[in-house]
Amino acid sequence: MKKEFKASINRALNDANLTGALGKFSEAYKVNRAKAYEGMDFEALRSTVAEAKSKAACHLDEVADVFKANAEALGAKVFRTRDPQEVKRYILQLAKDKGVRSVVKSKSMATEEIHLNRALQEEGISVAETDLGEWIIQLAGQTPSHMVMPAIHMTKEEVAEIFSKEVDERLTTDIPRLVKVARNELRPKFLAADMGISGGNIAVAETGSIVLVTNEGNARLVTSLPKIHVALIGVEKLVEKFESVAPILDALPRSATAQLLTSYVSIITGPTPNDDGSQKELHIILMDNRRTEMAQDPKFKQALQCIRCGSCLNVCPIFRLVGGHVFGSIYTGGIGTILTAWFDELKKSEDIQGLCIQCGNCKEVCPGKLDIPEMIMEIRRRLVLEKGQPLLQKAIFGVVNNRRLFHGMLRAASVAAKPFSSAGFIRHLPLFLADLTDGRSLPAIAEKPFRDIFPEIEQPQGKEKAVFYAGCLIDFAYPETGVALVKLLNKAGIEVVFPEEQTCCGAPALYNGAYEVAAQNAIDNIEVLLQHEAQYVVSACPTCTVALAHEFGKTLESLGQTEWMEKAQELAAKTVDLSTLVKRLTDGGRLSFEEGERLPKITYHDSCHLKRTLKVSEEPRELLKKAGYQLEEMFECDMCCGMGGSYSMKLPEISAPILKRKLQNIKETGAPVVAMDCPGCVMQIRGGFDQQGGGVKVKHTAELLAERLKG
Repeated sequence: MKKEFKASINRALNDANLTGALGKFSEAYKVNRAKAYEGMDFEALRSTVAEAKSKAACHLDEVADVFKANAEALGAKVFRTRDPQEVKRYILQLAKDKGVRSVVKSKSMATEEIHLNRALQEEGISVAETDLGEWIIQLAGQTPSHMVMPAIHMTKEEVAEIFSKEVDERLTTDIPRLVKVARNELRPKFLAADMGISGGNIAVAETGSIVLVTNEGNARLVTSLPKIHVALIGVEKLVEKFESVAPILDALPRSATAQLLTSYVSIITGPTPNDDGSQKELHIILMDNRRTEMAQDPKFKQALQCIRCGSCLNVCPIFRLVGGHVFGSIYTGGIGTILTAWFDELKKSEDIQGLCIQCGNCKEVCPGKLDIPEMIMEIRRRLVLEKGQPLLQKAIFGVVNNRRLFHGMLRAASVAAKPFSSAGFIRHLPLFLADLTDGRSLPAIAEKPFRDIFPEIEQPQGKEKAVFYAGCLIDFAYPETGVALVKLLNKAGIEVVFPEEQTCCGAPALYNGAYEVAAQNAIDNIEVLLQHEAQYVVSACPTCTVALAHEFGKTLESLGQTEWMEKAQELAAKTVDLSTLVKRLTDGGRLSFEEGERLPKITYHDSCHLKRTLKVSEEPRELLKKAGYQLEEMFECDMCCGMGGSYSMKLPEISAPILKRKLQNIKETGAPVVAMDCPGCVMQIRGGFDQQGGGVKVKHTAELLAERLKG
């Protein structure tokens, strides 16, 4: 990452006003959003929205033609262009022809995208943003930090300071007074404006209508008072039928600001009369700017299902720490990373794509059903194809793909790290490695890896067999978790097989865009794990489980290695995470736990891959309760702990405050033990508590359950 990008991250992290404002908002948003969707089938609603948007995206040219014909039949003038420069030329020529000297605007990300304000001002035309948030950042000389709430990063003290300079009066932080100042300043601009410029939330081909959604009513003044109204709309806002408007209006306010309804919905179907009796000029510009190309790309077509609610930003653990301006472009957050890669150019997303921790929060709440993490991984993939892997990364993956060398180096690391380790932890590292132990200790490599312990475990011979895929952390750092897994399955009459030839699951390579490396990892593991006749392939690491059950096949298919698809599917069908399998065995009466003893409170942390990809969250909780533990839920139990695989090593300055928040939420439950199903989360959270002086035990669910087995 470039030095200036790293510097922008550090500035944001050290801005207490920014992190405080965003932290409070994100906490409140999650609670309020849940209330807003109470009684609604969110999955059904977002399927309806996604289907309507996807259908239009599949036929953009035809839908745009129908919209143009219907809107023009009503008296509007419709201009469609692929070139954002042509958009500016059209508006500037219109302004020149009509003698426009002043413009009022309602909030429009499309105008921000093409820097329209600057183009107008360079021609001597005054431009006033009339959305309160947009007006604030216009006065501050900034760009929006959020698609829906452009000034969310600013405190009332900062706003009062900006307004004080504008009106030359010392203002307090009294919010009603500040709003009154804005109203008094903007009202004359509405009345004097020669042209109003708006965006559009929806454009309906069937009726030639545009739909505007606002909370302040300013869009109604922008579109009704000036004699000329220009609506700049990205072609992704098109839908075929008017019936699609209602579902989008149901989802948009609930997802954007957790409101049940937005304050104002304006549906403009053709031009209306001005107050002097003349006919208003309505110009609708359908802007492409590579959107049609995006619609034709199988990996990115889904991005056109976005309704620009900003919910992906509202739940992002990174956004709430660094805000939108670190993303450096007009569109921010996860969806902003994708739009930047397309609307600007791929290389401009090179740094910002690295901000994504792949937690999947955004995918879970998106009303358009966008898989933002998957698209960001594809950006990483294309960056690698275009620029190649960094030399260090290439060297690391070269080692990882050589199983004997990799495992040999891990064994050697157990010896080499001894001078830096104590009580199973590495608490300090020298020189340029020091950041890796900032905020959390690292686990020492186990003196005896699981692969050396496994042959010593006495197992009953069973008719059923399970192949155990340990993953690197359980094998070389937490072998006790592997021992617990064997104990649990043996108790249920399942014999465990551990193929020593298994190697890295390829997740580190995949999440860094090195698909060829990940594909080789997949092939190596498919060959090894399917050598044994077994009913299950079980893992106690959700990241590894996702790789085996989902990513192997997708990665191989993306590279055209279809000869491995049948085997990848066979492996996927057998793969199961430990908690799901143990729950199944317990429900079937094959496993039981000690009863009667009242155990201390316990809290549970959901790992991102387990909950959001594997859809497993209740199973481990039910098992822990059956084992006698008193479960106390923590606040934000399913928020990322900041591990993110190699993320915590690449961006420790972001990982550390995420971890700190997680540790605080755990401590506030009063539980002396926190359970989790992911060894990566164990590494992060256990290391964090070690740095803080302990006090809370961090255990893998497998270990806690094995301790409570009956008999």
